[in-house]
Amino acid sequence: MEINPAVTFKHDRSVMYAKRPKVLIVGAGLGGLTLGMLLHKADIPFEIYERAPEVKPLGSAMYFNGTTANLFRQCGIYDEFVSLGKFVSSINVCNEQREVQYKIDFQGYDKLFGANGFIISRPNMYGLLFRQVPKERIHLGKKVLSMTQGGNGVLLRCSDGTEAEGDILVGADGAYSAVRQGLYAELKKAKKLPTFDSLPLPFSTVCLVGQTRVLTPEEFPDVALEECQFRNVVGDNRPYAWSTFTTKANTVCWICILYLDDESSKENDSFRNSEWGTEAAMAMADKVRDFPVVSGGDRQLTLGDLIDWTPKEFISKAMQEEKVFKTWYDCRTVLLGDACHKFNPAGGVGAAAAMHDALVLANLINGLPLHPIASEIEEAFSAYQKERYHWVKDAYEASKIFRAMAGQKTMAKVVRFCVKNMPQWMFQQGQRRTSSNRPQCAYLEYIEDHGSVKPAHQPSLSVKAPEDAKKHANNKSEIEKESGLVAVAAVI
Repeated sequence: MEINPAVTFKHDRSVMYAKRPKVLIVGAGLGGLTLGMLLHKADIPFEIYERAPEVKPLGSAMYFNGTTANLFRQCGIYDEFVSLGKFVSSINVCNEQREVQYKIDFQGYDKLFGANGFIISRPNMYGLLFRQVPKERIHLGKKVLSMTQGGNGVLLRCSDGTEAEGDILVGADGAYSAVRQGLYAELKKAKKLPTFDSLPLPFSTVCLVGQTRVLTPEEFPDVALEECQFRNVVGDNRPYAWSTFTTKANTVCWICILYLDDESSKENDSFRNSEWGTEAAMAMADKVRDFPVVSGGDRQLTLGDLIDWTPKEFISKAMQEEKVFKTWYDCRTVLLGDACHKFNPAGGVGAAAAMHDALVLANLINGLPLHPIASEIEEAFSAYQKERYHWVKDAYEASKIFRAMAGQKTMAKVVRFCVKNMPQWMFQQGQRRTSSNRPQCAYLEYIEDHGSVKPAHQPSLSVKAPEDAKKHANNKSEIEKESGLVAVAAVI
């Protein structure tokens, strides 16, 4: 296929075979899988290309609440999600003497926002989404080398020599997105890229994460409790904070964050482009072994105990960048999740934000006419960024506050003092804005939201598939049904 940027189509859709746009998704992370799941339900053709040759169960715990509950319910995975997760009613912030300094309370969250919050291990969440996408649609070991787009389509070229053609390209491939780099190179050459977007990704933290093997209550008493014990410890006089989360599977997910200054940023810069892996992790693990953790019992455990209980191949280290890019799309290419906005993990909202991106994007792709031309696709992408950008900026700013809470500078201490002494009603006021963002899929059965705080306006919820696309889907269903009857008759 030859991609010609100058080609545009002025076609008569009434005489053309009904065809929905084919979507190429680069990146099989949570955002890419969510988009794949939603496109599959809309009967929109798609393929997912992932550079990793295999899926590894890396990462720690993730937090999801009412902001994603309706999406999970629409997709029929909410009950399984709850069965894999553990209810969280509060976060206990502790000091190195294992004393609770203050509590962030989520009591009554379900009445306000329609669902409670749950902690789930990243591998379990990933596996749940992975099972919703047809296996034949996910292609592993596909490292993208180049992309070309134009008026008549997009073309991907992979390192193994394979090529893929489609109508829309989605970059869901993380903070160092190959799709974004390719797109920005084109825009920079055309002098259309803002200077801000061409600057290197800034980072302020390094994270060490892992999940233990299954533990007994004798080893870690908190695992026996029905609710998730979410504990965060702020270092007394060292630039670290660390958290532990008990899971439904009686494991403990843990994360240790190193807050960088100018000097330590230079020391860690060599890891900027590294993969999450054992090699980069163990040196940091040796430095944090003596950090105290709260187990719920009399045993004086440390991070070293959790590290020893964690399979070494499941311990990983990663740089954590923070940036919201200004350019999310051009022509037939669009970015999603970490590829266009990266938050500090202290805020715990990165995964939910990527899923919200996927949901809004799926709504707008579903609303495209059959045989969409580049300008129609770009108009949908513009609506996508317009709907998502202010929510993303809010989440970015909130993540910076949570990061500041765990630091050692004067401002961090001021923030902790304010949070510690904040009345519950004031905390809930802050939650009302962020948790009012409870988007739903426009083409799946609407979920009645029973939260007393009404969901925020969602423009893409009113976007519907064109009538000719609906007829195409119905005709396809009838053809498949008739084919099935013919096959049965032949057997009889």
